[in-house]
Amino acid sequence: MEASHFDERSFFSAVHASGVRALLIGRRALVLLGLPLLTADYDYWIAIDDIERFNTLAAAFQLHPTRTAADARRHGRYVLENDEHVDVLVARSLPTLHGSPVDFEGLWTRRHTIDVGTVPVCIPSLDDLILTKQIASRPKDLEDVRLLRILKESPR
Repeated sequence: MEASHFDERSFFSAVHASGVRALLIGRRALVLLGLPLLTADYDYWIAIDDIERFNTLAAAFQLHPTRTAADARRHGRYVLENDEHVDVLVARSLPTLHGSPVDFEGLWTRRHTIDVGTVPVCIPSLDDLILTKQIASRPKDLEDVRLLRILKESPR
């Protein structure tokens, strides 16, 4: 593994400038919302037709895909990695543990934008972040759902 030249704000800026329909999901999105969580990686859900463009921008940060674009389309996910780790969902739709479908197009339509400095980052709405956390429903996801519900109910 070689050291990458990874800078979070530069990466977010490159994603925004690329025109890739990319949603930051997972704990990094929750951190941007101000929740006190730790995470060591990034999770994105991107439009299935944008894999090649996402991989091209990631290459500038020495992030390498673990699958070809065609293989990623078949499996619905892949990873970009080096000393950073980016999980990438490319499925058109995934079910929650309870069987409710979560589709990328719907998430994209309802997305919110958070400014990280001067860089816009697209994330799902709070309700949609809760749904994405119910796809795997690991113990940490259940805790994240609890925190998201508290955030949703708190006055802003």
